[in-house]
Amino acid sequence: MPFTKVSSNSFSGQTLYIGLDVHKKNWAVSILSDHHELKTMSTDPNPDVLAKFLFKNYPGANYQAVYEAGFSGFGACRHFKELGIDCRVVNPADVPTTHKEKIQKTDSIDSRKLARMLRNNEISTVHIPDVDLEMDRSLVRQRFNLSKDLTRQKIRVRALLMQYGIEIPERFTKSQYRSWTKVYMEWLRKIPEVSLQLQQVINNYIDTGVILKKQLLAVTRQIRLLSTTEAYQTNCALLNSIPGIGTLVAMNLLVQFGDINRFKRLDELCNYVGITPTMYNSGDKTVAGKLSNRGRKSTKIMLIEASWIAVRRDSALTLRFNELIKRMNKNKAIIKITKNLINRIRHVLIHQTPYELGVIK
Repeated sequence: MPFTKVSSNSFSGQTLYIGLDVHKKNWAVSILSDHHELKTMSTDPNPDVLAKFLFKNYPGANYQAVYEAGFSGFGACRHFKELGIDCRVVNPADVPTTHKEKIQKTDSIDSRKLARMLRNNEISTVHIPDVDLEMDRSLVRQRFNLSKDLTRQKIRVRALLMQYGIEIPERFTKSQYRSWTKVYMEWLRKIPEVSLQLQQVINNYIDTGVILKKQLLAVTRQIRLLSTTEAYQTNCALLNSIPGIGTLVAMNLLVQFGDINRFKRLDELCNYVGITPTMYNSGDKTVAGKLSNRGRKSTKIMLIEASWIAVRRDSALTLRFNELIKRMNKNKAIIKITKNLINRIRHVLIHQTPYELGVIK
């Protein structure tokens, strides 16, 4: 519930710019007007506390606040807006840092910098998803994290076998020991000529892996059920028409993108995903480097893997890929194919039309 503001209009018509350096135990807060720094202070990490201070000491003003995206998520931003304070969130990578700020970094300096950037209209804010979308996004990300944890257990067992010179029998294929099939796990639990101590360690890893496999299966079922709901069913079916994109990949993209119409150009979507190379240009020399660190790694991995499938199933992409590898290696070529795939994903969702094989858009 918004606080009752003080009746005095001493700051009526003025805009206050509030930079927040957010931490778990406290917030560093800098409050700037159009011409002056009014106050820099530390406060409890609670929007209600800061709002009460602002309404009491600077009544009637137009309040604008900003903080960097991080562990605290978007909860504080939503709460500020409910209290009547226009709040935004900025990607830390979009906040420029001078050498002096690097060697003399303090919370107060960071909060002042954010407030100045907000006042100078230099803030490039991130999209704030609604609560339902963010919760769906958490479910999809949970599956990716569980999959990573399970892979770690498998790697640990393989490393242990190598450490003690235990070879995997030739009867097991690579896919069997990578996916931990039933027969492979039975062998792992009763490896011949292995000491009781080592077998116990291996069994402990297997027990953890079994739990993770069950959790992964449960979360996968929940995501598939979510894909059939009204919010996702139509768009999920459209994305399933694209070669290489199944239900799990489609759901990852849908919860990550949110409303696709917020990306006005293809470059905006590619930058958001992180399928853009770093660039160095000086004089006549231009060097394109590795992919930028922007975007979520899980989404990037899924799109690149989908692109490898698409170049085998779509003749138009196959021809383009074959042309690209004449002048660059396959790993660089697949990134360009991924950009084509992102363009097609955007086209399918915006125009609500199924994917057309053999057509370059």
